[in-house]
Amino acid sequence: MEYLRCVVERITYRNEQNGYSVLKCRAKGFQDLVAVVGAMPDVHVGSVLSLGGTWKLDAKYGRQFSVETCEETLPATVFGIEKYLGSGLVKGIGPKFAQRIVQRFGKDTLEVIEETPEKLMEVPGIGQLRVDRIKRSWEEQKEIKNVMLFLQGHNVSVSHATKIYKAYGKDSVKLVRENPYRLADDIWGIGFKTADAIAAKLGFEHERYERLRSGLLYALNRLADDGHCYATREALVETGAELLTVDASKLSATLDKMIADEDVKTEEDAIYLPPFYHAEVGTARRLTEIYAHPGGVRVSPLGLAERIGKATGIVYDAVQMEAILTAAESKILILTGGPGTGKTTTTLGVIAAFREAGAKILLAAPTGRAAKRLSETTGMEAKTIHRLLETKPPDGYQRNADNPLDGDVLIVDESSMIDIMLMYNLLKAVPDAMTLIFVGDVDQLPSVGAGNVLRDMIDSKRFPVVRLTRIFRQAQSSRIIMSAHRINGGKMPDLSNGKDSDFFFMERDTPESALETIVDLVRNRLPRAYRIPPGEIQVLTPMQRGVVGAANLNQALQEAVNPHADGLRRGGVLFRVRDKVMQIRNNYEKEAFNGDIGVVEGVDLEDNTLSVRFDNRLVEYDSTELDELALAYAVTIHKSQGSEYPVVVMPVLMTHYVMLQRNLVYTGITRAKRLLVIVGTKKALSLAVRNVTVTRRNTMLKARLSP
Repeated sequence: MEYLRCVVERITYRNEQNGYSVLKCRAKGFQDLVAVVGAMPDVHVGSVLSLGGTWKLDAKYGRQFSVETCEETLPATVFGIEKYLGSGLVKGIGPKFAQRIVQRFGKDTLEVIEETPEKLMEVPGIGQLRVDRIKRSWEEQKEIKNVMLFLQGHNVSVSHATKIYKAYGKDSVKLVRENPYRLADDIWGIGFKTADAIAAKLGFEHERYERLRSGLLYALNRLADDGHCYATREALVETGAELLTVDASKLSATLDKMIADEDVKTEEDAIYLPPFYHAEVGTARRLTEIYAHPGGVRVSPLGLAERIGKATGIVYDAVQMEAILTAAESKILILTGGPGTGKTTTTLGVIAAFREAGAKILLAAPTGRAAKRLSETTGMEAKTIHRLLETKPPDGYQRNADNPLDGDVLIVDESSMIDIMLMYNLLKAVPDAMTLIFVGDVDQLPSVGAGNVLRDMIDSKRFPVVRLTRIFRQAQSSRIIMSAHRINGGKMPDLSNGKDSDFFFMERDTPESALETIVDLVRNRLPRAYRIPPGEIQVLTPMQRGVVGAANLNQALQEAVNPHADGLRRGGVLFRVRDKVMQIRNNYEKEAFNGDIGVVEGVDLEDNTLSVRFDNRLVEYDSTELDELALAYAVTIHKSQGSEYPVVVMPVLMTHYVMLQRNLVYTGITRAKRLLVIVGTKKALSLAVRNVTVTRRNTMLKARLSP
């Protein structure tokens, strides 16, 4: 093995899943920057690395140092010290002050900060307040460093070590030594595989109970991420045995103990994580209780059509009127239909009917964008479900069974997006007498979270369902809407383009040519032709990975439309001022939820923070929290649910083969309001239209609801 000590100058590429990185580093004895490749999760610009590995000659990229071992150390050179301090690890010192401090104290800089920090006031621009901040931050960093030295000896990255320290404080080393698998339970972003690698280095036995238990919980969580509420015992043991490389009989015994300890819940052959079990059982119970309750506002059906028509100025057809009458007579109604079928106008009729009866009406939707749109179309206040339930960390939802919602009718839009956990928390806060109306398009993709709630409610045949199918005349002039309905019916859309069309297809045979076209459309052609800024153009893609996957598209689009702004780096992603970003996990403390899209408004390189504007709110992120954000110039179609965009550009190619399904393409198309451009091949689009296979989700809600 050969060894290399270097300072990270640039992070060219980072795979967040496995930590594989391509770095450009400055190393002693080398005039040019050295290319370093290998698994180095979460090293940052300015990190001083001691690497073990071998030199290799890559046919395409030239000479590279392939890493086998990686350790981060304190810098020894003046250049390294400046990079280290300027990285933002120490609050109060950004790149500008790092340069000034190092110019003043040279190689003695770290010693000055450690022993005589008051001397920092000799540096222009640094006063007592900043010195105090630097002292506090340095002490904290020292404690973190002690934890990090232990953790990095077990291949834990800097950002993960920081999260561990934040969670456990001075007890970090002790707790990790006792049971490293608790990291997978307690700390977001640390999965079973990271915990397992640490455990192996600590000498934990391969078949130790803690390891097998954590592996089974990890497998169940992975299934929940794929939309499943439970796993069958056989499938769970099989998956666990493969993951853990242990005998299935050993895992079966582990699972029996977990059932006895109530780490998991079981019903027939199904194994649930407890929160999903209680949510599914509770959702079925609450829907049944609300539907059976005789109370609530009653609307007189006599002459209702005339009264509603007069109140709204809308002429309703027979099916829409049926929906309004059913809503007036039922405790629960499901209203579904595709674009242009009048869901919004029907909802306005329902509101008018209940308003006439003096009812207090609440409006909600799963996402901020969907709530905003509902508010605009109805002229009433609409809230996200999280805000309706008054989320307050760390206590959770303030509206619940003990403090129910105050109202007579609750109308929930974009209901296909609601997963089992959110539905249960919503229903807990709904009083028995309240009328519930769920509006949504059941042919769209199911929720990102576990469950298939709207579909299960419809399939149970327990509640009244009105399906709107007639496409109204004004909607028939939209090729977007007509194409969506053709696709939903299993037919290819009209791809003839045309000057006045709002639906275009651009044939591109390779991912590389599609990428080039998409960048050109977003940066040049569409802003020129439609007089809209690139920020209003949303690229939607079937997948995260690949040349025309969200990750690569975001890098290319960022360089095209926002190349020169300041930024903070997290892994291989540089977040710049004016970048479009998406929150990718629910953070109740920040009131920022999975799928929320915002714009980076400010970057503070001294405090290592950035601020993001979501609608009318400014949310601040520390550098260790940036894994909660992703660039959002391009997002997956799954993540776009509940949103509408003026202009959508969507690649559909054979490289997306595994994801090409009818409901996926249908969902993507229905996100576009003014213009849609599909870039790809007719073969790939045709495959998606024909592929009606919907991945079955493990859920028992339908069975629990069926009469």
